[in-house]
Amino acid sequence: MARKIEFAEREYYHIFNRGVDKRNIFDDKYDLDRFFKSMQEFNRVEPIGSIYENRFNKNKIELGHGVSKLVDFICYCLNPNHFHFILEQVSEKGIEKFMHRLLGYSKYYNHKYKRSGVLFQGPFKAVHINSNEQLLHTSVYVNLNNQVHKLGNGVSKSSWREYAGLEKEEICKKDIILGQFKNFKEYEEFSRSSLEWIKNNKEEAQFLIE
Repeated sequence: MARKIEFAEREYYHIFNRGVDKRNIFDDKYDLDRFFKSMQEFNRVEPIGSIYENRFNKNKIELGHGVSKLVDFICYCLNPNHFHFILEQVSEKGIEKFMHRLLGYSKYYNHKYKRSGVLFQGPFKAVHINSNEQLLHTSVYVNLNNQVHKLGNGVSKSSWREYAGLEKEEICKKDIILGQFKNFKEYEEFSRSSLEWIKNNKEEAQFLIE
């Protein structure tokens, strides 16, 4: 089925997908770290081949040092059986190219766990974020998605720690969100309020963010 949405540069999109039959896509921390590494290494206009090949590339240039990116991450959350991103497309067809490379993770997963067949539930889903209100609420939904689904402290990783200034390795362009608040504490208060609204108004919230 063809995707109805057309991606445009300098626009924001909520991107998400889950494992087929709601199965896990991350079974341990190593899987999670592998996917997170893919999020960084495949986010460049010039293809790198595979992560394994790139490991031996003597001329490898790190992101942030003159490398043209495909997308900017605004927020992300990786959960045991699904993921969410807010992405800003910054290169032509950047989201499509990036997601095509990223979801090659299936090959790694199938090889590791000696399985075959599709890993993800069809093509990735995408929602165009067309208002600032939608952007703010979706940022909460993504940053705190493990709390939305009450996943506890399982195999998950989110950009919430980046927003709180607790991560050494930062990949998100946070100013579009945090720049609208006096400080992180104010955003945190907004997020807690928004999260309660999302939990208590699922139909309206789903229309807004999905």
